[in-house]
Amino acid sequence: MHVGAQAMCPHAGQVTTISSNSRVLVGGQPVATISDTFMIAGCPFQAGPKPQPCVKVQWLVPATRVLVNNQPPILRTSAALCLSAEQIPQGAPSVTTTQVKVSAT
Repeated sequence: MHVGAQAMCPHAGQVTTISSNSRVLVGGQPVATISDTFMIAGCPFQAGPKPQPCVKVQWLVPATRVLVNNQPPILRTSAALCLSAEQIPQGAPSVTTTQVKVSAT
């Protein structure tokens, strides 16, 4: 996964990657790592009358055999949870578009 990849929460909110990596690029974009920030905007989810939009992604299982600046990168297949502002799990994000030239495990 990289900064320009497209991902969304289960409710179609858009994930934006904020990366501190500027050295390792794929397709001209920084590779996303476990230490980066993944914010969600535009999630319409409500739990009853109370809005509970997804606001961030917490990645649980990054790559295990590759490091980027001593951090494991996030893969298209990495397990994660979308969380509300109250840290309530809302489901897994889906990565819809990413680069395809580099693969890792």
